[in-house]
Amino acid sequence: MAELAIDAGFLRRYAGLPRPVQRAVDAAILKFAEHTHAGLHLEKLTGARDPKVRTIRVSDFWRGIVVALGSAKYLLHDVLPHDDANDYAVSRIFSVNQVVGILEVRDQVGIEEFARTLPDAPPTEGLFDQASNRDLERLGIDPDLIPLLRRINTEPQRESLCRLLPEIQSDVLSGLASGMSTAEVWEELSERIIAGRDFGGVDADDLEAAARRTPDRFKFVDGPVELAAILARPFDLWRTFLHPTQRDVAHREVYSGPALVTGSAGTGKTVTGLHRAVFLAGRLPDDGSKVLLTTFTRALADALGKQLYRLTDDPAVRSRIDVVSIDKLAYEIVTQSRKRVTIAEDDVQDPLWAEAAAAGPTYQSRAGRVTRFSGAFLRREWEQVVLAQQLASMEAYRDAQRGGRGEGLRAAQRDQVWAAMHSVAAQLAKKGLRTHTQLADEAAEIVRRSTPPYRHVVVDEAQDLHPAQWRLLRALVAPGPNDMFLLADPYQRIYDNHVSLAQLGIQVRGRTRRLTVNYRTTHEILDLSVRVLNGDSVLGLDDQDDTLRGYRSVTHGGTPEVNAHTDRDGELDALVERVGTWLEQRVEPHAIGVAARTGNLVKTISRTLSEAHIDVADDRRGIDGVRVTTMHRMKGLEFQCLAVFGLDAGTLPAPNAVTSAAEDPHSHRQDLQRERCLLFVALTRARDVLYLSHTGAPSTLLPAVTP
Repeated sequence: MAELAIDAGFLRRYAGLPRPVQRAVDAAILKFAEHTHAGLHLEKLTGARDPKVRTIRVSDFWRGIVVALGSAKYLLHDVLPHDDANDYAVSRIFSVNQVVGILEVRDQVGIEEFARTLPDAPPTEGLFDQASNRDLERLGIDPDLIPLLRRINTEPQRESLCRLLPEIQSDVLSGLASGMSTAEVWEELSERIIAGRDFGGVDADDLEAAARRTPDRFKFVDGPVELAAILARPFDLWRTFLHPTQRDVAHREVYSGPALVTGSAGTGKTVTGLHRAVFLAGRLPDDGSKVLLTTFTRALADALGKQLYRLTDDPAVRSRIDVVSIDKLAYEIVTQSRKRVTIAEDDVQDPLWAEAAAAGPTYQSRAGRVTRFSGAFLRREWEQVVLAQQLASMEAYRDAQRGGRGEGLRAAQRDQVWAAMHSVAAQLAKKGLRTHTQLADEAAEIVRRSTPPYRHVVVDEAQDLHPAQWRLLRALVAPGPNDMFLLADPYQRIYDNHVSLAQLGIQVRGRTRRLTVNYRTTHEILDLSVRVLNGDSVLGLDDQDDTLRGYRSVTHGGTPEVNAHTDRDGELDALVERVGTWLEQRVEPHAIGVAARTGNLVKTISRTLSEAHIDVADDRRGIDGVRVTTMHRMKGLEFQCLAVFGLDAGTLPAPNAVTSAAEDPHSHRQDLQRERCLLFVALTRARDVLYLSHTGAPSTLLPAVTP
């Protein structure tokens, strides 16, 4: 049997092929894997730049591109229409990067054609003048490419060239062009040398060894059973591939204490966390020791559980990992100590806070009007100041710091605000109700009375956790090596929680890693998404400014599409047509997502799609289909094709989520930024295709889309 490796890029392509073509591909690959490729017309092409590149016949119209890695070892690289496959095969060269030792592919014909479009003489100021030839070679740039780089002086020229280059070389040039120094680019590049190993000299002719050093892109298949399983759900497997920088972070043997991994959307924090959990669980003794993998919401925890199941089929490893949301975990801990706990959900709390506001404290607006604080203000003050700092008295509240809470309150106002907050808390207590935040602190107290139940804790979406939840997490694992592995992005903070880990006794200084390369979203989608944000730096969990400097995508695709409608029915009809088109193109239903700002819009969209005989995912009923959910519930998910619906001026930002500028200008700015972050989260769930729509005037948060 021929040994076969599959390119992650092939899985992306295969997932979008029409079903009949997929079946033809399945048959061709299985025959090929059985070493009967002679009957499939494995062909060398005349004029090919690389003699190792062959094609195999899939059908009359489709051909597979195969690379000979060595004796009876082949790489299935892609499947394309016949003429496209031939053009691709004759123009590409597969080689070994002499710095990081991995397998690369470049469009040699395209590079030669690009070179002919440039002036022969180098420009006065080149785009890469800050890097010497030696620097460029040390960063893995092909020496033959360097003279061409000296003739480039514009960003469009760089983008055109980077589309033709291997991923790492393209990424190096993108990093230099984004303002990173050669030292910063080298630091990032060195992390891609798997586990920091010295390969002892790279054999430029050993493509098989190079492919095995590239597990982020190439998967060697054990046999026909594993091959069939891969082809059954290609999009799912593609999501579990680990890139070298992520692998180094996830598979590090020892962190001396809590470790923090930051990075914006698409940089692979979640998959890194999953691999870290599996890595740690695989090293636990068989004595009941466990890893906790947790996150902010139950929906995110459910998604993590499904991804974990796909990542490892080892029952022993799976049994050592508890995947549960932090709220559910707190509930379970408390209910084990007493018979019943009733949670005060929003529908219970909101009327109480509104009632307290109606009879509560006032402030004088900048216009000179005397106005009452809103119920939303009082609730946030209680959650973000009182519960966050565990304040038990009016005196303690008078002296408390209110960082991030906007305008200062005079002593008399604090007394009035405290009285209003205390009245709501007393009503909740009288009814035997607890909030999730209160429950977290109660659970932490219970855990502290016994031995910590976990050896390791892995936390995804850490930027959204409340201080009370951090106190619980700290209690769940004893301080020490590899105790906490935290994944966060302050640019995706969509709740009010602003936390300093150091103040909570979680020290991460010296153990922080930042991921900057977006492997999910195309450059075009990422460009639009980043423009949603205002460009300011934000404060991270480690009390350091976090910026988007160096954040970039390594793939290109189509421009996001924005559709304007005069009425909601028209917008819904267009959405049905678009989702139907994606399904006709054989995009897997679970690889399609639809996001909206409000729950009411989600209900309307779900009903409309169902009436059009399009299955909508329903986890409770076990129905697989198109995922329709709110922007908040998009956290941690990704989709091959995504529609973001209802981006109207009156819907986003949500009026009830933004504090009046008259009441508190600082909170108003914070709320708007949170809405920006929410839209950023939604847009960056798209991998290949992003479709946007609105009725009437578009949201002021939505940037203009340029073709």
